[in-house]
Amino acid sequence: MIKNIGFVATRFAGNDGVSLEAEKWAKVFEDNGHRCFWMAGELDKCPENSLYVPEAHFQHESNIRINNQVFGNKKRNPSVTRMIHEIRSLLKVKLHEFINMFDIDMIIAENSLTIPMHIPLGLALTETIAETQLPTIAHHHDFYWERVRFSVNSVNDYIRMAFPPYLPNIKHIVINSESQEQLAHRTGISSTIIPNVLDFENPPVADKDRAKFFKKSIGLEPDDIMILQPTRIVQRKGIEHAVQLVRELKDPRYKLVISHEAGDEGYDYVEWLKGYACEQNVDLRLVATSITDPEKNDNDKKNHYSLWDIYPFADLITYPSSYEGFGNAFLEAIYFKKPILINRYATFVRDIEPRGFDLLVMDGFLTKKTVKQVMEILGSKEKRKNMVNLNYDIAKRYYSYAVLRREYNKTMIEFFGDEVQRLAPKTHIMNDVENSNIKLQSVQYSHFAYDGCK
Repeated sequence: MIKNIGFVATRFAGNDGVSLEAEKWAKVFEDNGHRCFWMAGELDKCPENSLYVPEAHFQHESNIRINNQVFGNKKRNPSVTRMIHEIRSLLKVKLHEFINMFDIDMIIAENSLTIPMHIPLGLALTETIAETQLPTIAHHHDFYWERVRFSVNSVNDYIRMAFPPYLPNIKHIVINSESQEQLAHRTGISSTIIPNVLDFENPPVADKDRAKFFKKSIGLEPDDIMILQPTRIVQRKGIEHAVQLVRELKDPRYKLVISHEAGDEGYDYVEWLKGYACEQNVDLRLVATSITDPEKNDNDKKNHYSLWDIYPFADLITYPSSYEGFGNAFLEAIYFKKPILINRYATFVRDIEPRGFDLLVMDGFLTKKTVKQVMEILGSKEKRKNMVNLNYDIAKRYYSYAVLRREYNKTMIEFFGDEVQRLAPKTHIMNDVENSNIKLQSVQYSHFAYDGCK
């Protein structure tokens, strides 16, 4: 039995972790015949399968006004309460419209019942799920107790109600063991761990002949060595450690490229970072446009580029984050068989490191020993090959789409019984560029820019 699945979030666009994982989930469902539909305040999905609701975006003017007044304060003005419920009512109408428009059988709430960045949306979702009794998966990426900025607030009543709600028709999914334990301890809610995943059953394919053109498009010479930081420019990503690494390598051929833009958490950090790179005499290249989701079918590829177009040509990945719910960039580096320098953030130490990966690691700061190890790996093709092949095999065992299919099948049977369409592997024709995830031939690289020291 084929099901219509409705994804709901504040945003499904770009390369934030929530958008990326939602697209992977949808791909697994659609590969097995189910239909996926989308509702959010920012969308890069097919309009025929989507409901665009501007008020659902966490950066909508009304939501920003609410957040500015309720976080950092313990007292709530009645006018703010009225505003919250006005928007909640509007979003409830839109949610019911979404459910009826696409005949939704199951809702997947992507982080919208997890972190209170949009309180009215969380309340509207909770009430709608309770009223309709639709089977629901609440996919939790990061909870409010993991963010200092939510610790002082005047909306604890709403947070306890909806972030997350405790309803019998909701199945809760978390991405790491710490979240599972904290959710149970704080709310009494049980959950299932599904880590971030990639399609390790189908290795990526890239046109190596395009490497020269790609590097030239971002101002690199053929013999330059690209160190890639494939993350948003926010402070917790620890990008200053990547700058330090390039400085310590003491070779002008090493160039640091950051693939994502700033903005989600302001621009102070990126301005500081550019100045810091100049002080350290590090050649820093910033990509000056947005990146499309590599898993998404994008008919406008000629005006965009994808992470999948960048990874094949990186020589080393840096990932010195101080905190991650899981870590998409880690999996992506393994998927493209690239050596990676990673900071030992808590989830990595607890859930990932015990798997036995062979990695370049730092523990909060960069040591001479780590720099030496980086030099050895970059200087030895044989060591690099052994490292990345081992890592790929481990990731295929623990972080492939098979993990999703296994858990989905159990959940779908719980919700709908044995007649539901079972999820099974789908093999892609990877030697055909048109059928692969990496449509390099249709991509133009005219949107790169270099922010130099001025």
